[in-house]
Amino acid sequence: MPLVETIASRKVSLKLRASTFFKELQETICAAIEGVDGQSKFTIDRWTHPHGGGGDTRIIENGGVLEKGGVNFSDVSGQLSERLARRLKVKPEHFRATGISLVLHPYNPMIPTVHCNLRYLELENEDRWFGGGMDLTPYYLNEQDVIHFHSTLKKACDKHDSSYYPRFKKWCDEYFFIKHRSEGRGVGGIFFDDLREKPEETFSFVQDIGNTFLEAYIPIVNNRRKDRWGDAERQWQLHRRGRYAEFNLVYDRGTLFGLETEGRVESILMSLPPAVQWKYNVQPKPDSPEVKLLEALKTPKDWL
Repeated sequence: MPLVETIASRKVSLKLRASTFFKELQETICAAIEGVDGQSKFTIDRWTHPHGGGGDTRIIENGGVLEKGGVNFSDVSGQLSERLARRLKVKPEHFRATGISLVLHPYNPMIPTVHCNLRYLELENEDRWFGGGMDLTPYYLNEQDVIHFHSTLKKACDKHDSSYYPRFKKWCDEYFFIKHRSEGRGVGGIFFDDLREKPEETFSFVQDIGNTFLEAYIPIVNNRRKDRWGDAERQWQLHRRGRYAEFNLVYDRGTLFGLETEGRVESILMSLPPAVQWKYNVQPKPDSPEVKLLEALKTPKDWL
């Protein structure tokens, strides 16, 4: 059975059905994450958007596994600015958008950070599209974990189109690339945007990707949660979290969209790590596990 029952086509708007699915997925994921963490619970922060709609931001902190995690649901409306409309290659019209966005930052440096975002946006001229994706950011590279993550995503993609995984995997590698560092943010996953054709089929695909999240990530957490680590590994984790923050603040489309549409700043920036550092010119030892990670981030790899 899927995590959230696929919402069949009904005589209601696609936007309403997408919003309903994203909200139910938030509930399901939060309940599962609390069970895995075993110590902390999500706090619920409901908010309203100044131009219409609102959202539900859920934060978990100082847990048994998670140092910080956020699972954000939103359903908002507003007016696209001229600049944002140009970036989206549309007219500056009234928009409605709904989606789910989550980032989980574990304590243990052996457990990767994970990000997932799924969204639907429509304009008053009836233009509409889906976007989103899921990606993994390890601090220490365990190839079996990465293979599991990519295999799970490929299986979900292949249910709909065998071209999806290679296409969206490549898109992810290109999107989550920190240009000023010449390295990937992590080991990728899938990323897609501007999917306008066959909206009902695309919605079914988006639901399957959302329902795959726990299958893709929780086994990795359970496999790594007892791995030993010390101050050296913590320092490397804090250093690499700096790269995560750099990408989100400089390049991330969701961050830029939220800020430029007067979204709620606390919810937009909930993806940032709780602790991070920028030490000058960090150079790990040759042939170390840290160097192994850096080498994997220089050039996208076919993990399967």
